[in-house]
Amino acid sequence: MFSKATANFVRQIDPEGSLIHVSRVNDSKKLFPMALVVKRNRTWFWQKTKYQPTDFTLSDLLQGNTVLSPDVSETEFLTYKGTFRDKLSGKLDTEIGSASATLEAQGSSKLQLSFGKLKKEELNVKKLLQDSSSRLVDMQKPLVQQLEKIADVLAVVKERILTTDSCSITQMSKEQCTFQGILGLLGMLGNSVKVCVNESNNIEADSDVSLEIPSGTVIAYSILELEIKKDGHYDICLQPGTIGGIEADSLVWPSHGPWDTVDAGCNGSQKMDLSPLAELPQSTRSTLFKILQETLRDPTALSYMECLLEELCSGETLNVAEHEELSDSQMKSLSALLDSQAENSQCDFPAHQNAIYLLVSALEALPDQTLSLLSESHPDFLEAFDTLMCRLKQSSKPLSIQCLPVLLQDNQAFQLAEQLLSSTNVALKRDSHMLWMETGNEAGALPLVLCLSIQGLSLLCKGLVSA
Repeated sequence: MFSKATANFVRQIDPEGSLIHVSRVNDSKKLFPMALVVKRNRTWFWQKTKYQPTDFTLSDLLQGNTVLSPDVSETEFLTYKGTFRDKLSGKLDTEIGSASATLEAQGSSKLQLSFGKLKKEELNVKKLLQDSSSRLVDMQKPLVQQLEKIADVLAVVKERILTTDSCSITQMSKEQCTFQGILGLLGMLGNSVKVCVNESNNIEADSDVSLEIPSGTVIAYSILELEIKKDGHYDICLQPGTIGGIEADSLVWPSHGPWDTVDAGCNGSQKMDLSPLAELPQSTRSTLFKILQETLRDPTALSYMECLLEELCSGETLNVAEHEELSDSQMKSLSALLDSQAENSQCDFPAHQNAIYLLVSALEALPDQTLSLLSESHPDFLEAFDTLMCRLKQSSKPLSIQCLPVLLQDNQAFQLAEQLLSSTNVALKRDSHMLWMETGNEAGALPLVLCLSIQGLSLLCKGLVSA
């Protein structure tokens, strides 16, 4: 809940800017000017970067015994209040091996936050450059040695936004549901299980959430990346968009066209292969498709589902405390689903687990408007749209209008296809004879992730009957 509140704050006051929202209250004390943060790039080049605060400062990283003292200015920032509402509904009826579940639910949630008066603390970068101009990074420091140098970049905290008074975040929900089964699928509808957190960190289940935040809590911050040479010389990246790293180990990003299907992710040999999804039992595909469609209505829950899958695929032990936006039932549902696949599916478990992760990561990268449209899309439409996308990608010239799938010849379905592409800065054009696409300059990786998302959803819902 804290992460959702801070993410909404940054989205409202600094869209496409340099501010990073704080996802965990426990990180607040680590985020002070000149503190070190590890910027971690992800498996796929379109994924959002992870930021992990450390217990160290830039001074701890440098050779010599002279301690750097940050020069920090403090100013009033703004006063912030916000209210966010969601409406959720759905029905799940499925069997997975020996497990079965039926769920009908309707509900709504309201998130209210009042951060009150906020202040900004900002590092004097000029003074820092003067004070550290003759210093070198100690390349033998444990923090440097433990970095995954192909993926990790060190950065210093430049500024932070923090509360000046005690404030609160409240989330209220109403649900009506009937539930049978052993899988906790209710959590996949969004915000069904609530928690109440107080200063002693006691947690109890309730229908309402109230989180009290003390004064001095950091809710957002910005960083400057470090470019470190092998001999210990370093530079602070001052220009916006400048990427840091460690010499000879920095990642060279591949160049992809908007519709390229690539064989490798950005951090290794992970292949973009969604075909294992088609090998899953139909009951499993049906359940996963319905879970995803419901989760698309809550981008925050989708982001945390992606993090959970990333941990599963990397072999990490799941830490419930680090996934506060996912309810217990959400994580149990997804874990049970994956476990049942491993037991009952004859296909390669790691392969289809990675395929699910790839699909969820592609969905998570899409704009909210695209996710909303996909959450309402029926299986037969998704299959027809996937067919159209494949034909358009395979042809370098406009297609005959006769290549348009039968379902998309209906004006309403065609308009939905137009809206989906338009939400990723791609225009779908047609005249009386031909059909073609025009990609906008700002599209970036969005057409590719939309293509992957449509392909994955189509594989999951193949053979399902539209509601």
